[in-house]
Amino acid sequence: MTSTSPISPTRAPSLTRALKSPLSGRLTFPLVCLGVWLLTIQAVTTIWPFAVDVLPTPWQVAGFMWDEITGNTLAPQNMYETFWISLQRLGAGMAIAMVVGGVIGLAMGLSKSVNAFFNDWIVAILAMPNLAWALFCSLAFGFGDTGPIVAVVLTGVPFVVINVREGVRNAPTDLYDMARAFGVPRERAIRHVLIPSLMPFLFAAGRYAFALGWKGLVVAEVFGGQDGAGWTIKFWYDAHRAYGVIGYALLFVIFALFFEKFLFDRLSRRFFRWRPSANATAEDPAPTDQQRTPQHG
Repeated sequence: MTSTSPISPTRAPSLTRALKSPLSGRLTFPLVCLGVWLLTIQAVTTIWPFAVDVLPTPWQVAGFMWDEITGNTLAPQNMYETFWISLQRLGAGMAIAMVVGGVIGLAMGLSKSVNAFFNDWIVAILAMPNLAWALFCSLAFGFGDTGPIVAVVLTGVPFVVINVREGVRNAPTDLYDMARAFGVPRERAIRHVLIPSLMPFLFAAGRYAFALGWKGLVVAEVFGGQDGAGWTIKFWYDAHRAYGVIGYALLFVIFALFFEKFLFDRLSRRFFRWRPSANATAEDPAPTDQQRTPQHG
């Protein structure tokens, strides 16, 4: 008889879990993108040999990004000055968008007549592309800070309005009935019942306003800015340096991921720590009878 060697019962499941883990997916995606990038360059240069002088390699882009991070740049401002200028404009535009959109969305959710007055125009503004707002603001306000800030406001307001309006409509009616039964004034009910229930929707609106406002800001700076991240992209485009354009695009991605992980995620955990954790609820075993019964010495 021939004996077969036993297979470790834990090796295959552990390997499967490693391949299916979120970390494996996060590490695999950039590697796949890098492979597609290299294959694309190889295919294009095979058909058009002159494209080798136009298409940048990953190593050229990585070298450019490292120079920008270390402050060795040929642009008028280094990366940190450029992003700081754009961040100031983005912060001002987001603050205005959150206040204006929050007030309009709250009014639309509480009043049918206000909702009928604003609804069609909000949908129309929502359908406008960022490029149209950027060109309009450049023509209307010229060069400077006003045009990019207004572009952020016009881009972010409709998303804030829609999120806040839906949050008002989804507010728990039983709490309103209780407040009405105890004679709580409408203003106090809005401040102490409605506003706290709107926090998840306001947080989602802030995320949308940041992502879309950042895009609108960059496009506005391309057409109507004298500095900032969008203008710097145009600087490298005018210089016919494709690695500079792609490098700054990747810097935008890193910047967005940094904000998502180190700002929005931390704020979400802080503001909504009262929520039960879905993972903990699913993974924690139920207490046994021995754990439920108090032990007496």
